[in-house]
Amino acid sequence: MTEPTAGGPSGAVRRAAVLGSPIAHSLSPVLHTAAYAALGISNWSYTRVECTEDDLPAFVSGLGAEWAGLSLTMPLKRVALAVATEVSAEAAAIGAANTLLLAPGRRRAENTDAPGMADALREAGLQMASAPLLLGAGGTAQAALAALAGTAPGAAPLVTGAVTVLVRSPHRADALRTTAERLGLSLDLRPLDEAPTLLAEADLVIATLPKGIADPLAHAVLRPGAVVFDVVYDPWPTALATAAAAAGCRVVSGLDLLLHQAGHQVRLMTGRDAPIEAMRAALAAAR
Repeated sequence: MTEPTAGGPSGAVRRAAVLGSPIAHSLSPVLHTAAYAALGISNWSYTRVECTEDDLPAFVSGLGAEWAGLSLTMPLKRVALAVATEVSAEAAAIGAANTLLLAPGRRRAENTDAPGMADALREAGLQMASAPLLLGAGGTAQAALAALAGTAPGAAPLVTGAVTVLVRSPHRADALRTTAERLGLSLDLRPLDEAPTLLAEADLVIATLPKGIADPLAHAVLRPGAVVFDVVYDPWPTALATAAAAAGCRVVSGLDLLLHQAGHQVRLMTGRDAPIEAMRAALAAAR
């Protein structure tokens, strides 16, 4: 799909939005609006829309030609594939999309969570992990596998060997297994109660668990110098992030993911390179 090109002040009005439920807390409008301002794009707007899985097909079908794209958060990332007319290779491999690019008669599903996570990890100095540990088996964990596999064009893998995954309910990890198979990654699935032992050995920890679930792990021993990425950003710092910083780990937050995945969305929707530093400053000011 040809990427849309941003118009100038005299161009036609373009619209974009973030959809999900609940959505009032989303900081995506802060990031996208800051990007438009830094790029000098005055005819674009970006809003929040409360939208459930059942609502999504009708909402998308009713959009006019002024709509350039949608950002999708929970619980829409998997159903987004069903309303798309095209699906990127990365979104197909992950089994979820967080972006819909819109053009007359076309809806292309993309996943910017994976490259956003990879950007955040590399920004923290990660080059390669030999003992990676992934906590959780949901949609964000699927994107994390893609980030580690280096699925984006020109991206290199961030892991060697198998990825150890700790899950609360092994029987609910089928989608994660399927994603790993598509990506050519080997998984070592373990119960979450093995975390204290495995955290001490991991040189990379990615926690994709819901808010509060990883808090008890703050009492575990962490490997100094490891990269610890907790995708939760409200509240921040999490108990795990605080413990990781105290242990001498390099800490990555969900805010870093939010920033970088939004940067990829801005590029895909406008056709312009995202002004990451301007977006970072706006995000810091909004916290």
